[in-house]
Amino acid sequence: MAGHSKWNNIKNKKGKEDAKRGRIFTKLGRYIMVAAKEGGPDPEYNPALKMAIDKAKAENMPNDNIERAIKKATGEGSTANFEEVTYEGYGPSGTAVMVKVLTDNRNRTAPEMRVAFDRNGGNLGQTGCVSFMFDRKGVLGIEENEDIDGDDLMMLAIDLGAEDFQIEDGGFEIITSPEDYMTVRDGLEKEGYEFVISEITFLPQNYTTLETQEDIDLMEKLVDTLEDNDDVQEVYTNWKKVD
Repeated sequence: MAGHSKWNNIKNKKGKEDAKRGRIFTKLGRYIMVAAKEGGPDPEYNPALKMAIDKAKAENMPNDNIERAIKKATGEGSTANFEEVTYEGYGPSGTAVMVKVLTDNRNRTAPEMRVAFDRNGGNLGQTGCVSFMFDRKGVLGIEENEDIDGDDLMMLAIDLGAEDFQIEDGGFEIITSPEDYMTVRDGLEKEGYEFVISEITFLPQNYTTLETQEDIDLMEKLVDTLEDNDDVQEVYTNWKKVD
C-alpha cells in the first residue's frame, strides 16, 4: 500500500492492489487489530480505528473481516503483539524512502528490509536519515463527478480547516494538518461526500525524478518488493513518476 503522491499514482496504486486483494486484506486486518487494541473497539471514540476501517472499506474489505479483526484485538480471539516500526533509506540515485511496518518480530523484519534495499539499488539508512524530507499530513481524495461543484467543495473544505485544495485529473485532493484531519473529514462526510482515499500519511516536501530507465526499473522493483512484504503497511517516497 504505497504512500500518497499524486492523483494518478493513487489510481495506479489501487489498480495494483486489486490484483493482490487477499494480501491487502491481511495487512488491513492487522492495521485494524492494532488500532482497536490500542484505542478501544468503538471507532467513534478511536480516530485511529475509524481511519483503519475507512481504509479497509475503500479497498472493499467485507464487514465480516473488519468485525473479526476488532474482536481478535479485544479479547475474542488470539492476536500477536504487533508493534509499529518505521525504516528509512535510499533508493536508486538517492531517492528518499520511508517504510511503515507492523511486525511481531523485528529480528525477522529488519533483515528483510535491508535485503530489499540492497538488491534494488538502494541502502537502508539510520532513523531520521530521510524523514525530515517529509511532512505528516491528512489526505482526502474525492472522485470527480458531475454532481460535485469544485468551487463549493473547496470553500467547504477550507472553512472546515483544510490547508490545501487541488483539482487533479479525475478528482479533488484535500490536504489537512493531522490535528484537523478528522474535523475536515467528518464535516465533508456529513455533507454527503465520499472518499476514495482517506488517511494520515507522509508527503514529500519536494519530489525527485529518475534519469535512467535502469534506475526507474530498480525503483519500481524496490517499491514492489517492499509492498509484497506481509509486515509492510505503507511505503512513502519522494519519487515522481514521469508519464
